[in-house]
Amino acid sequence: MPWLPSVVWLGLLILFALVEAATVGLISIWFAAGALVALLSTFFTDSVWIQIGIFLVVSAVALALMRPLAGKYMTPKNVATNADRAIGKEAVVTEEIDNLKGQGAVAVCGVTWTARSDDDHVIPAGETVTVLRIEGVKLFVAPVQK
Repeated sequence: MPWLPSVVWLGLLILFALVEAATVGLISIWFAAGALVALLSTFFTDSVWIQIGIFLVVSAVALALMRPLAGKYMTPKNVATNADRAIGKEAVVTEEIDNLKGQGAVAVCGVTWTARSDDDHVIPAGETVTVLRIEGVKLFVAPVQK
């Protein structure tokens, strides 16, 4: 059965390609490359051990060379928005901030935002606060220390 290794390598190639297509996270593409080269090696050698060695070497080299490059281009970058300008600024509470009631608003940089207290204390309207962070569409604030 000289064709058996070719069928095995072809099956592994298809399996690794399907796993990669399902995950889209560069999980098994390296092994698919190794299986492809091992499949091609079946035309030149009948030794299963040589084919396995080729599979392992090609997979390792592909992983070592391409993973850092792929990680560089596939990692999502945080994009700064104009909303980031509000962090660290002082704001005026326009609606009492009460985390338990889920209410509160502040005006900062000419824009009204939904706001929550960072330490769960109630902050009355008219109070000056500092914007600590943004989570979704809410500003988390703390009273300005006088």
